[in-house]
Amino acid sequence: MTAALMAIAAGLTIAVLLLLWRWRNSHLRQHEALRAREEHLTVALWGSGEQFWDFDLARRELHLLHADESEPHLGLGLTVTSRLASLPLVHPHDRPSLRRRLRAHLRGRDPLFTSEHRVDPDGDGNWVWIRVHGRTVERDARGHPRRLAGTARDTTANRHAEAERRIASEVLRSMSEAVAVLDRELHFVAVNPAFSQITGYSDVEALGRPFTMLDSDHSEGRGSTLGQDLGRQHWQGNVWMTRRDGEEILCHVKHNAIPDAGGEINFHVVVLSDITEQKRAEQELRYLANYDALTSLPNRSLLSERLARAIVRARREGGHVAVLFLDLDRFKDVNDSLGHATGDRVLRAAAERVQHAVGPQHTVARLGGDEFTVVLEGLATAQEAEHVAQRVIESFSLPLTLDEHHEITVSPSIGISLFPDHAQVPTELLKHADTAMYQAKAAGRRTWQVYSASMDEATRRRATLAGLLRRVVERDELTLVYQPRYSLHEQRVVGAEALLRWRHPEFGLVPPDQFIPLAEDTGLILEIGEWVLKEACTTLRQWQSAGLDGMRMSVNVSAIQLLRGDLASTLARILAETGVASGQLELELTESAIMANVGRSASVLHACRALGVGVAVDDFGTGYSSLAYLKRLPLTTLKIDQEFVGDLTRDPDDEAITSTVIAMGHSLSLTVVAEGVETAGQLKFLRDHGCDEVQGHYIAAAMDRDACMAFLSRPAMVPA
Repeated sequence: MTAALMAIAAGLTIAVLLLLWRWRNSHLRQHEALRAREEHLTVALWGSGEQFWDFDLARRELHLLHADESEPHLGLGLTVTSRLASLPLVHPHDRPSLRRRLRAHLRGRDPLFTSEHRVDPDGDGNWVWIRVHGRTVERDARGHPRRLAGTARDTTANRHAEAERRIASEVLRSMSEAVAVLDRELHFVAVNPAFSQITGYSDVEALGRPFTMLDSDHSEGRGSTLGQDLGRQHWQGNVWMTRRDGEEILCHVKHNAIPDAGGEINFHVVVLSDITEQKRAEQELRYLANYDALTSLPNRSLLSERLARAIVRARREGGHVAVLFLDLDRFKDVNDSLGHATGDRVLRAAAERVQHAVGPQHTVARLGGDEFTVVLEGLATAQEAEHVAQRVIESFSLPLTLDEHHEITVSPSIGISLFPDHAQVPTELLKHADTAMYQAKAAGRRTWQVYSASMDEATRRRATLAGLLRRVVERDELTLVYQPRYSLHEQRVVGAEALLRWRHPEFGLVPPDQFIPLAEDTGLILEIGEWVLKEACTTLRQWQSAGLDGMRMSVNVSAIQLLRGDLASTLARILAETGVASGQLELELTESAIMANVGRSASVLHACRALGVGVAVDDFGTGYSSLAYLKRLPLTTLKIDQEFVGDLTRDPDDEAITSTVIAMGHSLSLTVVAEGVETAGQLKFLRDHGCDEVQGHYIAAAMDRDACMAFLSRPAMVPA
């Protein structure tokens, strides 16, 4: 019995010990598993960077759980701590959103509570962004949420990085420069919208393709060189590229290689700026700085540079340099009568004629307006410049044909100065050539003059006279003299030509060839010309009152009056004021004045003829004679210039010309008048060849009004 009990007790003991061992092993395994789970949780918590939180809604207590390395008693050197924390201050702007999200979760509308908002954990005004995830983990007996738990992460750095990325993206999107990212093989990885605008390639078309698709043939071998340039870490330069449509553009390229942490270059950033228009504008500015936009000739700046270089070469080689200063005669009349557009066409045509006349080896420049300058280099003698000047004048012998309705006849006046004869520097050469040009105008235009020191005095006198001329009518310094005209058919004096004179108190009698060009250049000829017409008609009226009926008065009219003034209405007013019959007045115009603008001249002269006023061509044969134009003009009289009359009986050529002009005038039903008759032989030749009227010293010299009236009152005489 005892043995049996002992055996039973021993068995029970063994069973208990076995159970204890099993329990202990199970407990150890559970502890090990729990510790492993704790380690895994600690590692996951530390590695994720998340912060676990537990919030008791009833007590409004917040517990924070986080892992750190402050107590490395664990094998991994990590520990998890929990602490009670106060609710952080939420940014006022984020509170409504936070409440709305939390309320939606607590009321069961959202299974999870998520929010990203700003908090001030330390209460020092330093706001940080956190992203919170959580859910209800405990409810009360009525099913109301009692505890929330979840994680929180500081996203401040991420948000800043995201903001910078968005800003960078918007900057790239809004940039006017094309930006492209290339891989190490220089294939496109990314492009911005400006890249598509500049190159014509969309991002889909560009991505994956090589940068060499933009290569241009503008400069051979440029593509390979560009590839070498992009091989450097930093590079910039100008490169011709080809757009998708084949158009070539000039781009300014900035390249930066982007190395990785190991220093190996994996990406390239290329910035392209289309500078084609900019370069074109720069070239145009450089062109405009040196060339005249209207005629494409060098301007004053380039002329000065070339003239200076020419002087240096001539000084070194012992040669001559000539400066020709050209001005188109009465060009202002063309602008005023036909408009500036026509004037510009005349200037372009004139520039071509001058350049053709002097040759491409010499510089022709336009200084402005109707002024041109020629620089002649490599001259062996000074006389060569005069030959060139004559060629230029002869090149304008034919009219400029603008269209089927307009032909403009212009002529240049040319001044010449020489290095080293007249000056040593460009400015003085130009000044002296300009002075000589004004002397050419004073000499009658359509000619050339070589500078001399005496011209400076003449220029000063010209400037003085120009100032005095402005008050010449007001001071009553003008007067008219009259030269009788004798009819060979009627054998009597039938009229007179009014000739203008200026008597100045200081300078005395100023020759007409000095002050009339000044009056035309300044526009004063309009006022002076009206005074002449009125004075001549007043004189004619006085002669009629004295019983000299049937006399005709010839008055010279300037091209300025013809083209710029209202000549017909002025004539009508003066005739009405003086009571002179229109048929007794005749206007005399030089051939060159009429031909300066034939269309305008014909229109004005037709209006004058409609009044009954006669029209005479003075100095016929010395200008640009054209029988075709004579038919278009309403002429009544043709006057043979004294240049041909003076050599009658001595020069067979002049005799042939004069007889031909008389016959031509009669064929056109014109009265033919010969000027400058000085001898009986000249008179006889003219009478024998049927000339209608004559005037000159053989008949009578020009005289004042009273003397002329006395001459006209004498009985009719028959010159021998």
